[in-house]
Amino acid sequence: MKGDVKNALTYTIIGLVVVFFIFLSKIVTLFTDYWWFDALGFKTIFLISLQTKIALFFAAAIIFFLFLMLNIWIASKFHNPKMNILPMKIKVLVALILSVVVGAATSTKWFVLLQYLKQTPFNLADPIFMKDVAFYVFSLPFMLAVWKFAMTTLIITTILVALDYFQSMIATVFTKPKVNFDPTAKVQTQAYDFKGFFSKLKRKALVHITILASFVFILLASKHYLTQFSIMYSEQGIVVGAGYTDVVVFLPIIKLLMIFAAIIVVLFYVWLFFISKEPKLRKRHIVGTIVVLYLIFAVFGPTVIPGIVQTLRVSPNELNLEKPYIENNIKFTKIAYGLDGVQEKDFSAAKKVTAELLENASETLDNVRLLDWRPLKQTYKQTQEIRLYYDLSGIDIDRYTIGDKYTQVMLAPREMDQRDITANAQTWVNLHEVYTHGFGAVVSPVNEVTKEGLPNFLVKNIPPVSEYPELEITQPRVYYGEKDNNYVVANTKTEEFDYPQGTTNQYVHYDGKGGVKLDSFFKKLMMALKFKDIKLLLSSDIEPESKIMFSRQVQKRIKKITPFLELDEDPYLVIVDGRMKWIQDAYTVTGNYPYSHKFGRINYIRNAVKIVVDAYDGNVIYYIADMDDPLVYTYAKIFPKQFRLLEDMPAGLKEHIRYPEDLFKVQSNIYSTYHMNDPTVFYNKEDAWQIPHEIYGTGQQVNVEPYYIIIKLPGESKEEFVLMTSFTPIKKDNMISWFAARSDNDQYGNLLLYKFPKDKLVYGPLQIEAKFDQDSEISQQLTLWSQQGSRVTRGNLLVIPIEDSILYIEPLYLQAESGQLPQLKRVLVSDGERVVMEESLSEALEVLFGKVKVVEEKKETVVIKENPLEQANEYYNAIQAAMKEGDWSEIGDNFDKLGEILQSINVSS
Repeated sequence: MKGDVKNALTYTIIGLVVVFFIFLSKIVTLFTDYWWFDALGFKTIFLISLQTKIALFFAAAIIFFLFLMLNIWIASKFHNPKMNILPMKIKVLVALILSVVVGAATSTKWFVLLQYLKQTPFNLADPIFMKDVAFYVFSLPFMLAVWKFAMTTLIITTILVALDYFQSMIATVFTKPKVNFDPTAKVQTQAYDFKGFFSKLKRKALVHITILASFVFILLASKHYLTQFSIMYSEQGIVVGAGYTDVVVFLPIIKLLMIFAAIIVVLFYVWLFFISKEPKLRKRHIVGTIVVLYLIFAVFGPTVIPGIVQTLRVSPNELNLEKPYIENNIKFTKIAYGLDGVQEKDFSAAKKVTAELLENASETLDNVRLLDWRPLKQTYKQTQEIRLYYDLSGIDIDRYTIGDKYTQVMLAPREMDQRDITANAQTWVNLHEVYTHGFGAVVSPVNEVTKEGLPNFLVKNIPPVSEYPELEITQPRVYYGEKDNNYVVANTKTEEFDYPQGTTNQYVHYDGKGGVKLDSFFKKLMMALKFKDIKLLLSSDIEPESKIMFSRQVQKRIKKITPFLELDEDPYLVIVDGRMKWIQDAYTVTGNYPYSHKFGRINYIRNAVKIVVDAYDGNVIYYIADMDDPLVYTYAKIFPKQFRLLEDMPAGLKEHIRYPEDLFKVQSNIYSTYHMNDPTVFYNKEDAWQIPHEIYGTGQQVNVEPYYIIIKLPGESKEEFVLMTSFTPIKKDNMISWFAARSDNDQYGNLLLYKFPKDKLVYGPLQIEAKFDQDSEISQQLTLWSQQGSRVTRGNLLVIPIEDSILYIEPLYLQAESGQLPQLKRVLVSDGERVVMEESLSEALEVLFGKVKVVEEKKETVVIKENPLEQANEYYNAIQAAMKEGDWSEIGDNFDKLGEILQSINVSS
């Protein structure tokens, strides 16, 4: 007895150790994530998510285990205990393992459960079943999840029970019977009636499995009930959603299958309790035949019959029969994508562009985006990265009121890219304690360039320098950004590298709120296990006030907190009150909106949340931008006090929210078809549009990307920041309309469509590109540059509405084949009829329309002396002196002046 207890204890300890190591990573993640969420103030999200997962896991595992073991126990009562191949302990162990697997799989539906419990109505019913949209978005996914769990439990139980009966039968067949020997008896009798037992076991097994099979058909009947709602996402007709065949044919078939499955359940019990008791009526094949007929009808009925009806009845009369369903699809698709409120206006394009017209649109012309962000990346890198380990590739577009002028700018944070640190300097201390953050940002107007075609910086150098108070950066350190760097430990005994200054470096200690304090041995141990880095535990530099910062990439940081939100592709940087902050647009999406056209896996989207992440502290704040969205309202109810209202956003930040580009692309794609409200026009695709093409880069034909621009919309009194694109008819290049999303103040989110007259030719981007290429002077100049070893890069062709006319502008960049510094060298301009190419926008406009005032060059004029080589040497020496002092502003100024002198020497030679 003692030996058994000792063995049991030994096995238990070994089992616990094995389980511990199996789940060690889960335990480590649990602790470290809790500290991380708690440091950010999102402990509520972590705990609610965890508690729901655990509750769902245990609920599913216990229900599965009890149901399975109940049936195994019932089956075991019909066995001869001596004729079991598998002992009960093995069966219990298998049941426990399967329960854990099923529980873990079910726990992944935690958010489906929470959405169901906290759902918010859409106050919009579908036209077929008259159910609120919330039923499809919240309730139906939950019901399907419950059904899947129940069916999984039932199928696994049925299979295991059948195998249990089978193994008992096998044991019965192969067990040699004992015989009672009686010398006086003429016939020897067996001690056990094996034949009778086998027959009885078969009968009881059949009864048991038949009852389980009846449960399966009850679930199949319920699945048919739920399947009828799938017609709201049907893609069998000409539009997504229930069509004529779905409603008239498919729906009745599904209802018949539901009734058929219910009848089979009744037949099972009739056969069990009535027919099976009459030996002459044991016709099991009758039930089997009915089941086979049901299965044949279930497989072919919902597909073959609707297909026949679609071909013979619907196709010849498709428009008449499908018309009401097309109307439903148009209505629900527009609502789902936020397009039901688009304001459509006429744009006659009747006015001819004149100098007077352009003078009245001076603020628009002053903000024409001549600098394209793609070639600008190389310019930023070459002129402002300062050190190899800095990166300025994340260029964003925004607007600021500088002085009293509304100005569109490009800006990029100077982030640390640890991959670019010299290989022999990539030590553990350098990667995790020294090179911890980036420094500052670079800002330049979208249209101001120097005479060399380089951007005119409003913020530049290290430390960041700006003569404009609105762009002053008092906290320039970037610990959290778009770069996915290693974890770092701040506030250690080792000083952090801050920024380079001449031949020396400046160092700093972090004093922000970001990170998790390593104030105990247990925390250091857990973090060392998380990152598989023993040095975290052994380092003598780490003190109780030291903080470990991880998940520093902005989007990964947000995704970790709220995995249920979809994120815009590009978070953008803003400078507010001397600090740098990231604004990330987030979307609530679903693929379960009835009657809505699919875009990828979704058919509903709202930009319901604006997320702000501090570049220094890493703190994250969620602002609800659309309180009319039932999804975000549901999320706010699930996680109380984790979302703030947009009205609580500081005024300085609110000035920089903008309409998100990814959402606009989706809406543009959908609206290119769904601007057609008439079902007949929609059916025939008479007025279908597409996103136009342009010539970009070194000559590639690409889709026109939407672009931000400051313009005065027709009928408005002042310029505003909008995101716009244009449309052309399908398979044609002429422009049919332009589409704009407003971003400023109370107009934020309003969508406008300006339609050109259908009887008037308005040139599209590709047609204007062809006009540029066909101009002999332009063509000759482009060819000449190419022959001289320079690469010509074409920027985006901008279609700019000015009052009731259209202006086309395209920047042209020149880059030496061996160089990495693209320079804005020419600007192409057209009014639709004439085209010109000049060195600046103002010169191009003057050639076309006469004198027009445009701000685009801003640079101190350098007076060329008699001996330019001597003068060049002076600027070179000034650059060397400034480098020793670490005066990057002086370096930049003298570098520009040196460039002008060298250019003058080249021209004169």
